[in-house]
Amino acid sequence: MAEHDNTNDVSAAQPSKLSDLLERGWKIFEEVDSTNEPLASSSIQVRVKRGISMLEEASSMVALLDLFSRNEELEEIATADLKYLLLPALLGALTMKQTGRDKRLEVVQTARGHFMDFLKRCKEYNLCHFELPPLTNEKATPVEASESGSSTATVPTKPCPSDLVSMAAQRQAKIERYCQRKELEARLSDVRKAVDSGQADDEVSRDFYNLNARRWVTVCLEEIESIDQEMEILQQMDGLKQGAAKQPAQPVRPPMKPFILTKDAVQARVFGAGYPSLPTMTVDDWYEQHRLRGDMPDQGIPRRVDVEEDTEAKEREEQDKEKNAENDDEESLLKARNWDEWKDSHRRGYGNRHNMG
Repeated sequence: MAEHDNTNDVSAAQPSKLSDLLERGWKIFEEVDSTNEPLASSSIQVRVKRGISMLEEASSMVALLDLFSRNEELEEIATADLKYLLLPALLGALTMKQTGRDKRLEVVQTARGHFMDFLKRCKEYNLCHFELPPLTNEKATPVEASESGSSTATVPTKPCPSDLVSMAAQRQAKIERYCQRKELEARLSDVRKAVDSGQADDEVSRDFYNLNARRWVTVCLEEIESIDQEMEILQQMDGLKQGAAKQPAQPVRPPMKPFILTKDAVQARVFGAGYPSLPTMTVDDWYEQHRLRGDMPDQGIPRRVDVEEDTEAKEREEQDKEKNAENDDEESLLKARNWDEWKDSHRRGYGNRHNMG
């Protein structure tokens, strides 16, 4: 207790600066968390970095002042120092607000270290009942390495649920944490009014910071689960990028010569290949050219004249036959009789062997 009293005396020597850093960093986090501006905007990122620097400076001062010890209970911590328990949680939450794909894996690993630092400290003080998440295979942060030791720094990665029972248990744990968080937020809203008004006594102030710490326990557990999933994805992406970089580069192919696949191009190669003995135009082109010039045999002679001449010849032939029949020409009658007799004795097509061998 004497050591604790000395610590309180030291902390009282610089209360304004340390308290001011915490309050300003906490205020920046609340403003960034509730703003409607894009998180990747330059103004928001500048405020995030400013808040991180304030909280880091406050954490360094708390470590130098040695405000917290593993050998004391939660009731032994002074009410004025109780709020500094939230420093790692606020620092991890602000770290997660940083954007940038190039250093995203480093950002989430740093934030996970801050959340683990807060959860370990709450576990040491028995603030509430919860299971501490396991460490990852990645290198632990300096705070984790100093507090966990070399024997716990190589704990295997968190077990992946392999059956429906474990998945159902995780789901039930999430539901319980959600209900607990909503209950704590409802109680905090009532206590905050008294604290903000400045009329809160020591007991109300202590209850306010205890409720905040218990609420941040549920937040940190959820954040660590999300970070573990994101880290797995980021590590797989890095592995794919490294594998792609190790693959040999594909040989550069020479550019292909342009070619045309059309009917006109093929016809041009066939009929106009450059040989003097081959025709240089198609039959259709030759016909169209002569037709335009009027050199075709059937051009300039109306077909109606030919039809009229054929009709007149047939009419004259019929008239001659009628005249011969009326005059009873003996020669014509004899010829007709002989033709009828010949048809009677010969079938149709008899003797038509012309050009048939």
